[in-house]
Amino acid sequence: MARTTGGDTVHDEGRYRLLVNAITDYAIYMLDPDGRVVSWNAGAERFKGYTPAEIVGEHFSRFYSAEDRAAEVPGNALRQAAAEGRFEQEGWRYRKDGGRFWAHVVIDPIWSPEGGALLGYAKITRDLTERKLAAEALRKSEEEFRLLVQGVVDYAIYMLDLEGRVTTWNMGAQRIKGYRPEEIIGSHFSRFYTEDERAAGAPAHALAQAASEGRFETEALRLRKDGSHFRAHVVIDAIRNEEGVLLGFAKVTRDVTERVEAQQALERTREALFQSQKIEAIGQLTGGIAHDFNNLLMAVLGSLELVRKRLDYDPRITPLIDNAIQGAERGAVLTQRMLSFARKQELTFVAVDVPVLVRGMSEFIERTIGPSVEVSMRFPPDLPRVHTDPYQLEAALLNLVVNARDAMPRGGTIRITAAAGEEPGLVRISVQDTGEGMDAATLLRATEPFFTTKGAGKGTGLGLSMVHGLAEQSGGRFGLSSREGEGVTADIWLPVAGADETAGTATGKTPEASGRQGLRILVVDDDRLVLTNTVALLEDLGHSVIGAESAKEGLKALQRDSRIDLVITDEVMPRMSGSQMAGRMLESRPGLPIGVVTGYADVADQGRRLSLGLPRLAKPFTQDALAAFVDQLMLAEAAPA
Repeated sequence: MARTTGGDTVHDEGRYRLLVNAITDYAIYMLDPDGRVVSWNAGAERFKGYTPAEIVGEHFSRFYSAEDRAAEVPGNALRQAAAEGRFEQEGWRYRKDGGRFWAHVVIDPIWSPEGGALLGYAKITRDLTERKLAAEALRKSEEEFRLLVQGVVDYAIYMLDLEGRVTTWNMGAQRIKGYRPEEIIGSHFSRFYTEDERAAGAPAHALAQAASEGRFETEALRLRKDGSHFRAHVVIDAIRNEEGVLLGFAKVTRDVTERVEAQQALERTREALFQSQKIEAIGQLTGGIAHDFNNLLMAVLGSLELVRKRLDYDPRITPLIDNAIQGAERGAVLTQRMLSFARKQELTFVAVDVPVLVRGMSEFIERTIGPSVEVSMRFPPDLPRVHTDPYQLEAALLNLVVNARDAMPRGGTIRITAAAGEEPGLVRISVQDTGEGMDAATLLRATEPFFTTKGAGKGTGLGLSMVHGLAEQSGGRFGLSSREGEGVTADIWLPVAGADETAGTATGKTPEASGRQGLRILVVDDDRLVLTNTVALLEDLGHSVIGAESAKEGLKALQRDSRIDLVITDEVMPRMSGSQMAGRMLESRPGLPIGVVTGYADVADQGRRLSLGLPRLAKPFTQDALAAFVDQLMLAEAAPA
């Protein structure tokens, strides 16, 4: 048998050292008996952030929180390792930069071969943050689902094992069948069947069909704990894992003794839930797309505006640029409809005088619908003002009027009316036509997003969805009523404005800018296209502009340059929103003019902006609107407190 020489031992120790230092997924290092770090491998450096020169000689307790150090957690870990031969734990630890991570820690004592003196400790740490967060998310999801199932009282929802024994039991099952969980869990589900069905093998047949076909469904008599019968609608679903192995069954039972009435109610509930989920899902998608599309339109419109401004008129080029601008503006209108449908557009709520607003747009309505359609308007003299956005209400009414015109290809009459008092706190605005009307199936789908009865290329299918979004966001509702051959009536219900609410109208005009120049402006936007475009528009107005692609860069720019006169920032940015950045800026520069530009803002963001009192400019905006926005910010700064 070969002997290991001293040279071989040294060689082996070198290889072990190379092996440990090469490991990057584990922090492997040594502690002396007092807990000071005496070695440090590449894995420790990678996810704790310290170089060997920074940490060797330091006490390992610096990786613990102040609370853990105060509770002597590091010292207890070493004492347990020395006393029991091993310490193992999972918990939060801290990196050099102050960030924390979820660590799996093993500490083993190292004893001298000669005499058994404690030489120190071997410490192995693994970063399990991703697993921890995933496990927490899974636990939360499972807990929420458990609470959801337990909270359902109209359905008996419970699990069966492979043999049909009950393994879970919700409140609905207890209410419908009468058993408490401790009375039924572990029992076979066949006890709910009548004697005749048990004799005929119905329970086994139900499980066999669910296992082979994935689902079993029936209506039959079932027994309660007190022996009484009820008519049950039963669904049994097979539950399989990702590999297709059968794990058990999910069983849902409902008491449908009054079957016809209950079934009708169930169908209505299912349809409403389906529509709600579908509209919500499409709304989320639409809102995100529209927000991104606003940024693209901002770059396109701004660049085209600058190109048109800097080029002399050329009959071959200038009309093409104008045509492109008109196309982009139509895209902006479509985007606003999408945001309205998704209920993510920013509304300015004021007290709107409906008769004044409608009559103010009457000339535009008549030009839009043409001479073959007659428009009549009728409003009561004491109609209260409504709480909504006047610009969006104009757009909604115009949508309804155009739809009415399209439903009357041979001409007809459109009536725009309003009434109050039919429902407390609400005003009803109606647009009624004498057109072809809708059948029941079309009426049911009319407000679905992207559904249209117009020909290809003649409608986006978002008009009624936009109206619906405005009404909902204003605190009201939207409804359609129709019969074939009898026209359509569209009703917008809006809440009555408060007595102290500011009155407003839709002027549709951008305020004139003063033409001020020479300001030093910081522009912050995480979209490089929009940032480049905004900087170019401001520089063309005669300002000195600094661009930053994140809130972090914006804060640094403000620290470096004390000459900055005002800040224009995007709202929706990763890691730190424009409003959050503005709050930090105002801490160091109170009174600094800051404005927000955004395609839309969620409710939470609106609350933050309102609390800071930040003016807003909607994307996409023109150069004139941007110049007026700069004036607004500077005038706000100059106003006496």
